[in-house]
Amino acid sequence: MVAPPRHSVTAMTAPQTLLRAWNLKAKKAYGQNFLVESATAERIVRQASLRADDLVLEIGAGLGALTLPLAATVRRLVAVEKDGDLIQLLRNELLAAGYENTTVVHADILRAALTDLVEPEAGPMVVMGNLPYNISSQVVLKLLAARAHVSRAVFMFQKELAERLAAPPGSRTYGRLSVMLQYCADVKILAEVAATCFHPRPKVASAILEIRFKAAPEIPADDEDLLFRIVRAAFGKRRKTLKNALSQSDLTLPAPTVSEWLLACAIDPRRRAETLSVAEFVSLANQFPAMPGSAPKGALV
Repeated sequence: MVAPPRHSVTAMTAPQTLLRAWNLKAKKAYGQNFLVESATAERIVRQASLRADDLVLEIGAGLGALTLPLAATVRRLVAVEKDGDLIQLLRNELLAAGYENTTVVHADILRAALTDLVEPEAGPMVVMGNLPYNISSQVVLKLLAARAHVSRAVFMFQKELAERLAAPPGSRTYGRLSVMLQYCADVKILAEVAATCFHPRPKVASAILEIRFKAAPEIPADDEDLLFRIVRAAFGKRRKTLKNALSQSDLTLPAPTVSEWLLACAIDPRRRAETLSVAEFVSLANQFPAMPGSAPKGALV
């Protein structure tokens, strides 16, 4: 029987100590930067506002800095780690702390389905993790595709990416992922985390980002796949006007048709993608011109 969450958190062992004891080094290829202080990890878990009955999927458990306070807080935790050298280390740390509500899974999150890691019938999950930059965008897209099974996510990203995901229309950093995520979720930066809180120390600061999925978009697209294709096409040549970006994309629409389409949606064809709100992108998708061969179907990514 799974033990209920404990309310006292076992302090993490310093990453330098653990790595030395196991004769390991942080792997640059995996983008490994481990949290060095229990206080920082516990602050992240507190800011996630977790409940005792939550089911959490942790991506990139690493040396267990977040895993231990998560295990002390929630009903059930599935901790996923790609680095096989860390699996037994993680299990030992959890065993020593007495946490029996956690399953450590050796898997590459980009190759595994979230619903294979946590069975859908277990209820909506909260997804958390300290994500390396090289997989962050791919994990966000994966999360979008599986959002029917996810209530929210709290991630540590490089600060630059977190700001991009939360950016409003008209800002320099507002882009494809901003639109896709904000279409179906409320996105908020909770706090910044200094580079000094990690080992090895990264070159940039990080930020904790909360992604809270909506029960339904305020203005739903008739065809979400088409919506995301239009967003990708618009930002594919972001320095060009919408008319040029969309007519030169794989939507296969001639420039005059694109102009008519934009004007029908009350959008000036001379505008650029970063000036459009999420609602305007939905309007474009819902009034897409029906032409033979236009907007071929494609994957979310």
